[in-house]
Amino acid sequence: MPEQSGEIDFALAAWLEDGDWQVQDIASPAYETIESLSHALRHVSGEAGAVGMVAVAEDFFVIVRVDHTTARVLLSDVTAADEWELAQSAIDFLGLPPPEDDDVEVPAGDLELLGDLGLPASELGALLDDVELYPDEMLSEIARRLGFGELFDDAVGLTSA
Repeated sequence: MPEQSGEIDFALAAWLEDGDWQVQDIASPAYETIESLSHALRHVSGEAGAVGMVAVAEDFFVIVRVDHTTARVLLSDVTAADEWELAQSAIDFLGLPPPEDDDVEVPAGDLELLGDLGLPASELGALLDDVELYPDEMLSEIARRLGFGELFDDAVGLTSA
């Protein structure tokens, strides 16, 4: 699998601290596997745990939500596992079979992982179905709905609409 850290668009951690969102970059190699990402997120987790967002090569993204004991994962496109170590790590973590050649680009994992933060599974699923959006745009919208859109956009260099 040809994944190099240079292909990572961004890797961010977000968590609530005293009711306010905090956002911080996640450094390599912490974002290379779901296990290493989960471990890194536990070090910054706040009152509602932490949310990690990693976008790769304008191709797919992974969201990992941790609290002190569990990790929940959402992969935006199962077919990315054919080319990217991080996506394969997500597939392995979720206990899914490797994607087949004829699989379509569909998400896998826990659509409810952000539900208690204000983004229900139905809305997250609808956002993932929007084929017009790039991964960074989807993650920006997710961040906005969770309440840290401006911090997210500033951190990744997006201009707010």
